[in-house]
Amino acid sequence: ASAAIMNLMKRQRDAIGLSVYSDEYEFYTSEKGSERHHQMLLQKLNEALLFSKEKSQTKTYEHLHLIAEKLKRRSLVFLFTDMFQSDAEAEKLFEALQHLKYNKHEVILFHTFDKKREVNFDFSNRPKRFVDVETGEHVNLYADNIKEQYEEAVQNYFAELQLRCAQYRIKYVLTDINESFNKILTTYLVERQKFG
Repeated sequence: ASAAIMNLMKRQRDAIGLSVYSDEYEFYTSEKGSERHHQMLLQKLNEALLFSKEKSQTKTYEHLHLIAEKLKRRSLVFLFTDMFQSDAEAEKLFEALQHLKYNKHEVILFHTFDKKREVNFDFSNRPKRFVDVETGEHVNLYADNIKEQYEEAVQNYFAELQLRCAQYRIKYVLTDINESFNKILTTYLVERQKFG
């Protein structure tokens, strides 16, 4: 979806930049409009997908503050993230999103998730080991024992994200990673046309 948006922006003759981060800032380039720059960004996106780090703690809020400081001109910022933070870091994340808006950037948050696993908690009721990919911590349990509580907590968190994004005038796009990126982009573009 990121590459599709980059191609869309290129067709409109907009300059494009890219930031890639996990536990550290892996790549940043300011916005440019050349074909060579565009091809380099596509290559960096491909590398990020192919060589993603396992067990790395992502502190999205730290990187968003850095991005907000690096963007000198008013920009359109597309953010693709799962938005999972610890409870203690959730407020820091909202402050970082506010920082982007304070600097007059237009922000579109593509909230990425796996609906089947992360929202519907669709697992068989056999003993399972759930592992946090960022910390390596794990818990053993039967999915049905926690399913209702888990789903309620996730729904509450998603609702809070939507509310905060509305407060900060950030466009919020639910993005199930199992759906076609065409559907995701179409949803965003239709919404953008309706609400400007």
